Amino acid sequence: MARCLGGKWKVISLKTWNSWHRTFRSDAALKAIAKASEEKVPNVALYNYPSFSGALSALFAHLYHSRLNLPCLILPFSSVEPLRVEDFFVEGLDKCYLLDFVGPKGFATKLSQQSMCEVIAFDHRKSALPKINSSEDLRITFNINLEKSSSIAVYEYFSDKLANMVSPDVETANLLNSEVRGCVETVLKYIEDADLCRWSLPEIKAFRIGLGEWRAKLNCITNPYLFEQLLEISSADLVAKGNLYISSRQIAANKFLDKAFKVHLGRGFYGECLGVRVDGSSDLSDEIGKQLSLKSATAGLRPIGAVIYMQRKNLKMCLRSTDAATDTSEVAKAYGGGGCPSSSSFIIRMDEYNQWLSGNM
Repeated sequence: MARCLGGKWKVISLKTWNSWHRTFRSDAALKAIAKASEEKVPNVALYNYPSFSGALSALFAHLYHSRLNLPCLILPFSSVEPLRVEDFFVEGLDKCYLLDFVGPKGFATKLSQQSMCEVIAFDHRKSALPKINSSEDLRITFNINLEKSSSIAVYEYFSDKLANMVSPDVETANLLNSEVRGCVETVLKYIEDADLCRWSLPEIKAFRIGLGEWRAKLNCITNPYLFEQLLEISSADLVAKGNLYISSRQIAANKFLDKAFKVHLGRGFYGECLGVRVDGSSDLSDEIGKQLSLKSATAGLRPIGAVIYMQRKNLKMCLRSTDAATDTSEVAKAYGGGGCPSSSSFIIRMDEYNQWLSGNM
């Protein structure tokens, strides 16, 4: 079975498809909605899955409703097999929150009209703007802020709402208690830094890598302990795990540097750099290429690292550079490939490749 994932069509197994189908628009999710209708649950929160902003937003919705003993059904919403408007015939539904997404075009309007409920959506992406229908329906509110991540917007929204619902001198006025507030707020800042593509916080790359292992835990249907786990998250631990991963890959990449040889890019038309064959270790091509570009510059060659390996029956060359003034894509595009200035790749014929190495023989 073929499925469009991330803009690319990929063949997936029937087993994988059935697993996704059960996970996202599953019997468990539909039963939870049916039960919520029977119990006339007035609040529903759908969160973008598998988004970290979505999961944290769901946490804040959970904390708010739990603190006030308000029934609320919280479910993940995935574009792989999304829940549908017709799934939400929930008797007594008063509010539906869309956390870190606005849904397909017209989704919020149809949901409000069908269930006669208030719909409050949060998102931070430009791609959300075309999906918003111009509507005079006062029951629909779109909170789209391109300068603030959805998770922080939702955190502030429910924090303010809780503070207005209880007496100022009551401890429950705070959405997060003092023991976890600092850690969670730091995590929110790191996630916002990545969500808005600022990449300005120290060790943000390591943080994102460390956070990666959480992705499999973000479904509150299959992981009933999700909210408790999110309250225990630590940015310092995530950075440490990310740095450990980066270090291990760098050590593995460094083992190839002593095998480097000179490459005449475009038979010398684009200058010379250092290259290395990494058949069987292509997953390290980025790390190897960047280190090789530094070594190449030190050797008086162009600051480019050429990483070559067999991909199925083709010979692939990946070019990397750590020099901002160097454009590797000019070589890649000349040979039918592409990429950006610091990272590009292309397929090269074996006879042509041999010409690029002929000066070494």
